[in-house]
Amino acid sequence: MSSNPLKQPETCSIGVDGVRQRLHDAYGALEWWPADNPFEVMVGAILTQNTTWSNVELALQNFAGQLSPQFIDQIEPTALSQIIRPAGYYNQKAIYLKAVTAWFGHYNYDADQVKQQSLEHLRSELLAVRGVGPETADSILLYAFEMPTFVVDAYTMRLCRRLPIPAGTTYSAVRHYFMDRLPTSVALFNDFHAQIVNNAKDHCRAKPICEDCPLGDCCQRLGL
Repeated sequence: MSSNPLKQPETCSIGVDGVRQRLHDAYGALEWWPADNPFEVMVGAILTQNTTWSNVELALQNFAGQLSPQFIDQIEPTALSQIIRPAGYYNQKAIYLKAVTAWFGHYNYDADQVKQQSLEHLRSELLAVRGVGPETADSILLYAFEMPTFVVDAYTMRLCRRLPIPAGTTYSAVRHYFMDRLPTSVALFNDFHAQIVNNAKDHCRAKPICEDCPLGDCCQRLGL
């Protein structure tokens, strides 16, 4: 008897925390985000939109040690756009950097003042800032201000689709699915996101390299 073509695929047998543990065992403890201070994380979160981190690094180098919220606030947008040109979409991103810096200015550029607010309050504020979508907001909250929110990116979506993990197809659904099934921990969310990114670069690429993947025995390789 032929199989039913409408049969739904089985979900990943080891679950979200099992995936996390597999990746952690394979790659060891990882940490992301490379930055010297919270504001640099915020800038990086804007600049990395629709580009690679190597391009972001080039843009950050162009600040020549002058990167600060005061500098971003005072510089003309056209001059700022030329500094960040290597990151692409530089005219838009200059506007976005101005906007997120203005938001930070409401807290006197003080990370400790930001941390006195609730996660949901800050997330709501950030999502109202021009150029800040859910992934950027969660990146800023997790990596700049060490608040326990899970960052969902294209690598996470790809992993969920291929294993599969029935987390949904929207950013909000996937974020809540992961957060509901993992201990609430800044360090864990940081490490798990870094693990997913690392595995995506080594194995779960657009054209996957499945050999020796730590998730190979439980992945159904859907949506290739």
